[in-house]
Amino acid sequence: MTRLTEEVPFEMAGMRLDQILAELFTDYSRSKLQIWVKAGRVQVNGLTLKAKDKLEGGETITLDAEAEVVITSEAEEIPLDIVYEDNSLLIVNKPAGLVVHPAAGNWSGTLLNALLNHDPNLETLPRAGIVHRIDKETSGLLMIAKTLQAHNSLTQQLQDRDINREYLAITKGRMTAGGTVDEPIGRHPTDRKRYTVKENGKFAVTHYRVVQRFARHTLIRVKLETGRTHQIRVHMAHIRFPLLGDQVYGGRFQMPPDCSERLEKELRSFKRQALHAAKLGLVHPVTDEYMEWEQPLPDDMTRLLEALAENERD
Repeated sequence: MTRLTEEVPFEMAGMRLDQILAELFTDYSRSKLQIWVKAGRVQVNGLTLKAKDKLEGGETITLDAEAEVVITSEAEEIPLDIVYEDNSLLIVNKPAGLVVHPAAGNWSGTLLNALLNHDPNLETLPRAGIVHRIDKETSGLLMIAKTLQAHNSLTQQLQDRDINREYLAITKGRMTAGGTVDEPIGRHPTDRKRYTVKENGKFAVTHYRVVQRFARHTLIRVKLETGRTHQIRVHMAHIRFPLLGDQVYGGRFQMPPDCSERLEKELRSFKRQALHAAKLGLVHPVTDEYMEWEQPLPDDMTRLLEALAENERD
C-alpha cells in the first residue's frame, strides 16, 4: 500500500472527484481510481465521498494506492548484469540469446523471469516493469521500472521520443557515409514473423553514421528516433546494408573473398545479428535528472571486429 496526498488546485473548483483524481494522479488509470473511490481508499479532508461529488478547491485528497499482482509468470534464478539500480529504476545489460519476456515458444527462461527472481515486487507492474524490449539475439542496455509511477514516466518519455537509444552494428557492405532512413514499417504481407518497409506502415526513422570501414563491412552507430519492431534490421536491409549475421533480413550467407582463416572462423560462428544497444539516456522518473549509461561491445562482436581489422592488414 502506498499513501499519496495532493491538494486540489482552486482552478479545479466545480469539477467532480473522479475528474480531479484523473488529473492529479496520472500514474493510475481512471477505472482503477474509480474502484479505489468505491472501496473507500480515497478521502477528501478525511471524508469518504462519491466519484460524482464536486469539490471547491483547496481540499486535501489522500489516496491509498494498492499494488496488485498482474504478472503470473514464475520467478527463475537467472543471472542479471545490473548496470544501475535504485528504488525506482533498474538498468540491465542483456546478453544475446536471452528473450526479454515470455511468448509462444518461450514461456520461461526470459529476462522477465529473471527480474521476478531479483525483485518479487515487480509482479505488480505490467510486464514486470519492462518498458521496452530488444530482440532475443540483440545485446545491450534495457530499462526496467520498479514502481508504477516510474513505469508511467518512462513509457511517456518513450512516446515523446525523449529516450536516447544508440546502437552499434556491423553491416554487410562498405558504406561511404552515414545518413537517415525515414521509411514506414509494418508486418510483412506473407510472413507474419517479419517486418518490412511499406506505405501503410508505422512512421519510423533511423539515423546512422560510420564508425569504421572495412573492405566489405562497416561498423556503424545507429540512433533511433522511433522504436518499431526490428526497425534497425529492416531499415538497414532496405538500403541494402543488412546487418551481419541477420538470418531473417540478411539474405543467404556468403563468405567474402580474400578472407583470412581467422575471419572465416569468426564469420561462420557468428549466428546472430551484429547489433548491440550501446547507450541509453533518460530523465530519472523521480529526480528529473538526466542520466546516461554506455556498455562496450560484447566479446563476440569485439572478436569479429578484430578479425575484420586483421584481415585488412594481411
